Amino acid sequence: MKTILYYYTGTGNSLWTARLIAAELGDATLCPMFLMHGDAMADAEAVGLVFPVHMWGVPSLVMNFLKKIKKDPDRYYFAFAVNAGQVSRTLIQLHNHMATLSLKLSTGIDIVLPSNYIPWGGPGPAEKLDKLYLTAREKIKRVAPGIAQRQTAPMEKGPLWQRIVFTALYKLTFPMISKMDGDFWVDEKCNACGICEKTCPVGNIVMTAERPTWLHHCEQCLACIQWCPKEAIQYGKKTPKYERYHHPEVTLKDIIGQARIPERSSVRQP
Repeated sequence: MKTILYYYTGTGNSLWTARLIAAELGDATLCPMFLMHGDAMADAEAVGLVFPVHMWGVPSLVMNFLKKIKKDPDRYYFAFAVNAGQVSRTLIQLHNHMATLSLKLSTGIDIVLPSNYIPWGGPGPAEKLDKLYLTAREKIKRVAPGIAQRQTAPMEKGPLWQRIVFTALYKLTFPMISKMDGDFWVDEKCNACGICEKTCPVGNIVMTAERPTWLHHCEQCLACIQWCPKEAIQYGKKTPKYERYHHPEVTLKDIIGQARIPERSSVRQP
């Protein structure tokens, strides 16, 4: 096996991206970041990281994953940051973080897909979504040969104003993310199916008295609210009127099939 692609996904965008990358590279294996698969990584010549941008930066889950993997400075590392148009300084941040672990991130790619951050609204009209999917497909196809040839390239980044404003916001919000699940609530449509518990990638939800309870080690991936079949989970005051979103080519079975970790990482600072 030449390449292993570790992905983190909540509503499917990053999994879809990882599948396209694997198809373009050929000899590649996909694995959720929640599974370490040390033996698989030991045989890999290249390791790819595919993850969503959270609060304009690298999710703590990704940084925790990097702390645990077997370090090999000679291996080729690359990354795809999936976002809704606000990649900001995420890939530069990842590059610098990996350098502290004696790992070199050789290239970092910005992939723009529909937003799943429902507290700020729905994903948008179907025509817009289709255009984003097409553009992402074309970009992955365009950059894959360089990755296959183990090329090095500068980290892709957002405009200067993003890198200034959003980096400051990331540093401000990062320590608060784990407790942001306090704004989730459940309306009368909940039928206690437990899908929210099964889809949470970090085991942050348990069913209590036939209602979900959030345990305050949230990653803000929003899998729970977006996959709820009854649209019974809400966040804040506005989400009851917003359209739900998950990638149309990713199924609930795909998400539930991922392993979950029981505890949040000890990472606390960006």
